Amino acid sequence: MTLETLTPVAASGLFSLAWLMIAVPLAMAALLLLAGKAFDSFGHWLAVLASTFSFVVALILFVQLLSADEASRAVSAPMFTWIATQTWTVEAGLLIDPLSILFALLITGVGSLIHLYSVGYMAHDERRRRFFAYLNFFVAAMLLLVLADNYLVLFVGWEGVGLASYLLIGFWQHKPSAAAAAKKAFVMNRVGDLGLTMAVFTMLAALKTSSFAEVNAKIAGVDPAWVTAIGFFLLLAACGKSAQVPLQAWLLDAMEGPTPVSALIHAATMVTAGVYLVVRSHAVYALAPAAQTAVVIVGLVTLFAGAWIGCAKDDIKKVLAGSTMSQIGYMILAAGIGPAGYAFAIFHLLTHGFFKANMFLGAGSVMHAMDDDVNMRHFGALRKALPITFVTFGMGYLAIIGFPGFAGYFSKDSIIEAAFHANAVIGVAAMLGAGVTGFYMTRLMLMTWFGQERWPDGVHPHESPAVMTVPLIVLAVFSVGIGAVLNGWIQEWLAPAVDAAAGEAEWIPSLTGLLTLVVVIAGVALAWYLFGKNAVPAQVPESTNPFTLAGRNDLYGDAVNNALVVRPTMAAADSVHANDLWIIDRGADGLANGLRKLSQVGRRLQSGRVRSYALIMMAGVVLLGALVIVSLLG
Repeated sequence: MTLETLTPVAASGLFSLAWLMIAVPLAMAALLLLAGKAFDSFGHWLAVLASTFSFVVALILFVQLLSADEASRAVSAPMFTWIATQTWTVEAGLLIDPLSILFALLITGVGSLIHLYSVGYMAHDERRRRFFAYLNFFVAAMLLLVLADNYLVLFVGWEGVGLASYLLIGFWQHKPSAAAAAKKAFVMNRVGDLGLTMAVFTMLAALKTSSFAEVNAKIAGVDPAWVTAIGFFLLLAACGKSAQVPLQAWLLDAMEGPTPVSALIHAATMVTAGVYLVVRSHAVYALAPAAQTAVVIVGLVTLFAGAWIGCAKDDIKKVLAGSTMSQIGYMILAAGIGPAGYAFAIFHLLTHGFFKANMFLGAGSVMHAMDDDVNMRHFGALRKALPITFVTFGMGYLAIIGFPGFAGYFSKDSIIEAAFHANAVIGVAAMLGAGVTGFYMTRLMLMTWFGQERWPDGVHPHESPAVMTVPLIVLAVFSVGIGAVLNGWIQEWLAPAVDAAAGEAEWIPSLTGLLTLVVVIAGVALAWYLFGKNAVPAQVPESTNPFTLAGRNDLYGDAVNNALVVRPTMAAADSVHANDLWIIDRGADGLANGLRKLSQVGRRLQSGRVRSYALIMMAGVVLLGALVIVSLLG
């Protein structure tokens, strides 16, 4: 059954209250922003309750969908007519279907745990109420993005997520680096937003609609060139939000925000939006093979770019940020494969949401213990001081490298299997990416938790309070078990919504799975040889290796952007300024000066003397008479 046959039914009962998932955290964000200092002592708990409320609503609606027959698992909840013209109408509404409800559960579930963790992490921040308001706004915007029933309403949530990320990344705007990172993320995301804007405009021009259901039903009748253009426009949008090459440079700088923000952006919300957009637009890509191939290429390139950066960084949060780039690359790759990969892309997105949030919050716990130090060369042997954080972080580590039985084993290995079925070259590349993941994540584990103590003087590591460790424990449990729970079921669940092919990962690895495991073990062993067997220096060793230098410099993403975009833009601006100065300003000034001098001449003629006026009149009469005589003689 495909989406064309999965016609959304009208909302009734509890489904008609789906808008509350968005409205409650949005209203709470407004209340906390407008409230006075009286809310400072308890406003953060209201934000936690608002996010938890949305999770409960999403869970109830998920249970309702589970109990419905397959043909009724797409529910449309119209809200109001937004735009009405003579040629097309946009109805603002929500779509609760197998794809959107999984995203809603992830966003609100992991988001609520991050809210709870933030209560402890931000306990001493004097602007904590505002921080939680921004968190609630972020959750509301992301929910609008994934629950929208058409591309134009999705665009509103898309822009809301961009605004919320700007506010959260730059929350500590007293630091110039944080303010710059927020502006960078905002500007680079606007480039991607242009792609979504052009895609929606093209749909409205060619199809007279932006509704998901109508676009999927009518897209086959559109000129293939325009379908391909829409596919590329949507890919550009996905690259911006999901930090895929070439719009990836903002992601590592986003680490300037508080660590809960990093977990929210990199695990459950913002960076997953691009994957959602591509999978939701599967009908477009099915008719645009060139755009679909571009999706695969972008995913592969980003997979290795993120892994490369993760191998070279010493900042624990930036290693995890590079890891996020790489893992989102896997998801984009799977989405580009087509029906064989759609469900696996979402599968890995869900498992990644849990284990990556677990590790980011674990990194925040380490920072909490190390006086906000993020340099792994200053860590070492922290497993003794932070036993709970160590165990929970270790669960995330085993999940991301694909240890058999853990969440990532089922989801990532499924992507690698699907990649081999699609193309052997793509499969080998995806498998090698798994080996690099094993290397850089093992490097992180060894430098942080094992080896000798390299703690700076005066630092006394200690375990985080329960309000921070409880979310870590919950996320660790999901990092272990969510893959086994979803394996097989998620493919069947998503099949009606995204035209996904059936299939599941085996508990006993196939030949491809065994080869992947061998490659991962090789990566782990190499990391142990370099960083476990030998002592890790507390200072960054000098390196002339161009690969290491490139990784430490984020693959020169900023340099490329400066050369290709910033400098040409500044040169164009200088040229416009010069033209304004030398042509427009000088022309206007010259005209004004000429009129002023002409007026000075005219002013002299207005002397107020009767004899002068009589002389001028006589001269005029003589001149007029002369002209008459000449004309008569001629």
